[in-house]
Amino acid sequence: MSLINVKNLSFGYEGSCDNVFENVSFQIDTDWKLGFTGRNGRGKTTFLNLLLGKYHYSGTIQANVDFEYFPYKVNDTSQYALDVMKTICPTAEEWEFIREMSLLDVDAEALYRPFETLSNGERTKVLLAALFLGENRFLLIDEPTNHLDVSAREAVGKYLQRKKGFILVSHDRTLLDLCVDHILSINKTNIEICQGNFSSWQHNKQLQDEFELSKNDKLKKEIDRLSQSAKRSAEWSNKVEKSKNGTKNSGLRPDKGYVGHKSAKMMKRAKNQENRMLAAAEENSKLLRNIERSDNLKLITAEYPKSTLINAADLSLFYGDTVVCSGVGFKIEKGDRLAVVGKNGCGKSTLLKLLCGENIKYTGLLDIGSNMKISYVSQDTSFLNGGLREYAEGFGVEESLFKSMLRKLGFERLQFEKNMGEFSEGQNKKVLIARSLCEQAHLYIWDEPLNFIDVISRIQIEELILKYQPTMIFVEHDISFQNNIATDILNL
Repeated sequence: MSLINVKNLSFGYEGSCDNVFENVSFQIDTDWKLGFTGRNGRGKTTFLNLLLGKYHYSGTIQANVDFEYFPYKVNDTSQYALDVMKTICPTAEEWEFIREMSLLDVDAEALYRPFETLSNGERTKVLLAALFLGENRFLLIDEPTNHLDVSAREAVGKYLQRKKGFILVSHDRTLLDLCVDHILSINKTNIEICQGNFSSWQHNKQLQDEFELSKNDKLKKEIDRLSQSAKRSAEWSNKVEKSKNGTKNSGLRPDKGYVGHKSAKMMKRAKNQENRMLAAAEENSKLLRNIERSDNLKLITAEYPKSTLINAADLSLFYGDTVVCSGVGFKIEKGDRLAVVGKNGCGKSTLLKLLCGENIKYTGLLDIGSNMKISYVSQDTSFLNGGLREYAEGFGVEESLFKSMLRKLGFERLQFEKNMGEFSEGQNKKVLIARSLCEQAHLYIWDEPLNFIDVISRIQIEELILKYQPTMIFVEHDISFQNNIATDILNL
């Protein structure tokens, strides 16, 4: 066991007017299984790169371990998977690689295939196994489950459960609950570490937020009461002070000394109340700084005249002359939310592209309603470039509504002036989702919409769908989201 000490860390990108980190300090035990969470764009990947020494920063980071980053870049993908693993960890024996792969539910034969022929899940498992076999290594694991199917995610989670000494950046609630024992969260104004998995951190965060909101309400009421009281005391003081030179009572002159003393006492009381009011306001200003504003999203769908939108029976899909899947049948009625599930490579994305009108070869019955407007969110975000205004105009979406949606999904106004090429993966995914939510469509088709999306935004999107109940077909490997949203499942 050793410690990673971060002290007075400050960092900002060149040309940026605000720092990503400002004078933050904390400690990490190298035996922890540490989950790393926070809104998109808060600096999770940036912090991993700082640990790797990729950027210059002020402050200190002290560690007695070597940091290794996942995903590991494989330069020659034509190599056998075993040779790739030996490149990463040359000291390990072949039997150790086979043992690790068995823990990850991968057949040993995969080690003797070219790396480029492996599926996304197999590649992830090969690289994780090799990295964990290295000695005195602390792994920085950045979003390992994107594009992995449910069974592959579960295998990776169980594997990480057996290991220690890593930081796991992930927004998959099920995965974090399965394999971490501490949570490192980047909040709006600070960085916090707490013991437990994601659910326990979320519960504690909710309790803390509720306490601060309650205290905030009490302080507001106290400030109002003190303000009114101070105002009354000041008014009384002024009235009494004026009476020093007022009319005589029963022919007697007023005691100006006594009246002045009484006036001063009232004014002092007013000043004390003002000081208490300022102290309460100061205490109030320290609250709510880390409460994530997750404003409710809105969705206005278009009304389709028929109850059935799509009807498919005995569908077979092809890559060239190769059958990807066959015997597929389903019906989409208004209000249905169909989750398409299955292992990587079984044809899920191909099916969605076919429904969106792409030229995909198929046989069987496919009846898609005429004049039906579909809003599509793709897996890929690499094509996003240019400004948000031009992007919104290109889709006929009202710019103010589009940016308002992005604000509710955690975008800062500063981001609106940037090129989308500078956004994080999560921010680009939010651009696609916000645009889709602004489109009045009959059917929403989303292909792995939550890759790189932070947990708070995932919950917002869940609540939106449950409230407005749009008709949807989606592929999503976040099992929590799938279980909460789907009304039916199509298993390929």
